[in-house]
Amino acid sequence: MTPAPPTAAERHASWLELFFDLVVVVAVAQLAHLIEGEVGLRDAGLFVVLFYAVWSVWTSFTLYANVAATKTRTRAMLVAMFGIAVMAAAIPEAAGDRGEAFAIAYVLCRWLGMISWRRTGQMLFSWPAAQAGAGFVPWVVSIWVEPPARYWLWTAGVVLDIVISAVQGGRAREMLARMRRSTSRRARSVRIVPARLDAAHFGERLGLFVIIVLGEAVAQVVLAASEVDWTRPLFVAALAGFGLLVCLWWLTLEYGALAVPRFGEQRIEAWLALPAHFTMTMAITSVAAGLGMLADDPADPLPVAARWVLCGGLALYFLSTTVVGAVAGAPRAWLFGRALPATVAAALLGAFGGPLEARWLALILVGVAIWQVRYARRHPAVGA
Repeated sequence: MTPAPPTAAERHASWLELFFDLVVVVAVAQLAHLIEGEVGLRDAGLFVVLFYAVWSVWTSFTLYANVAATKTRTRAMLVAMFGIAVMAAAIPEAAGDRGEAFAIAYVLCRWLGMISWRRTGQMLFSWPAAQAGAGFVPWVVSIWVEPPARYWLWTAGVVLDIVISAVQGGRAREMLARMRRSTSRRARSVRIVPARLDAAHFGERLGLFVIIVLGEAVAQVVLAASEVDWTRPLFVAALAGFGLLVCLWWLTLEYGALAVPRFGEQRIEAWLALPAHFTMTMAITSVAAGLGMLADDPADPLPVAARWVLCGGLALYFLSTTVVGAVAGAPRAWLFGRALPATVAAALLGAFGGPLEARWLALILVGVAIWQVRYARRHPAVGA
C-alpha cells in the first residue's frame, strides 16, 4: 500500500459510501440465513463463495472511492448498489433457479468496477482483484454452465482472486521498483501510476463493514428472542450472545478492523489486510447465524451443525487475527498467550462441546473472547 501524502484534514466515509453500505446490510442478513438449520458441507461452501462475491464487489468500489475521493462517480456507485441488491435477492435460491441471475449481477458489478478504476488512471498493485483478475473469468463462464459445475467455477474464481492478489500484492513494491529501473523502450512508453490509498479512510471503511456484520448478529439475537418464550435459560443465552458481540466490537474499537495489536505508525498492507478482513467478517456472520439458532432451545445442547456454525465461526475469527498478527509481528505474549489459545479453545468447543447446554456453551465462548479483551485493556494500541 503506497501511503497517501499528508492532508490538512482526515478524510471520512462520504454520505454516498454510507448509503452504498445499506444494501450490504441486507446481503449479509441473507447470507446469515443461508447457514441456519441443518447445514452440510455443500451449504457451507456455497456460503463462503457467495459471501466472497458480495464482499469483493463492496471492496472493489470501496477502494475505488478511496482512491478517486471527490472524483468518485455517483452513478457507478449507485448502479453497483443495485447490482448488490440483485445479488442479495438471489442468495436464498443461488443454489437453484437464481444462480444464473446471481452470477450475471456479480459479473456486471465487477465489470463496472473495472471501468470505474480505469477512469482513475491508477493501478492498485497491493490488491489487483479490486480492478480485475483471473478470478473474474470463471464467473463469466459460469453463466452458461449448469450446476454443479457452476459452483466449482465460482470456487475457482474465489481461489484465483485471493491467491493471485495476495501473492502479487506482497510483491507490489518489488514489481514497481523493477518497472522503474527498466530501461526498455516499451517500459518507458507505458506510464504506470500506482494508486495511493488513504490509510485512515481505508481503515475506517474496513471497520464499518465489521460494524455491519456485528449489527446483523445483534439483529439475530433480538429476532430469535422475540419468537420464543422468555425463560431463564433464554435470558442467560441472550446475555451471553450479546456479551460475545460486545467483546468482538471492543477488539475492533481498540485495535482496528483486524483486531491485531499494532504499535507506532506500523501499517498492515492491503494484500494481508483484505484476505484477513474477508475471513473475519465471514466468521462474524457465521457467529451471527449461530447466535440466532442458540435461542431456539437454550436449555438443550446445540445440534452439531449449529454448534460448528457458532464455534467454528469464532475459531475462524481468532485464527485470522492469529495469522495476521504472526505476519505483522504482533507481540508474542498476545500471539501465543491470547490469540492462539482462543482459536484452539473455540475449535475444541466445536468438536467436543456436544454435551453442553446451549446457554453454557455461549457463556464459555464469552469467556474465551474476554481473554482477548483483557489483553486489549491492559495493552491499549499506541498510535493505531
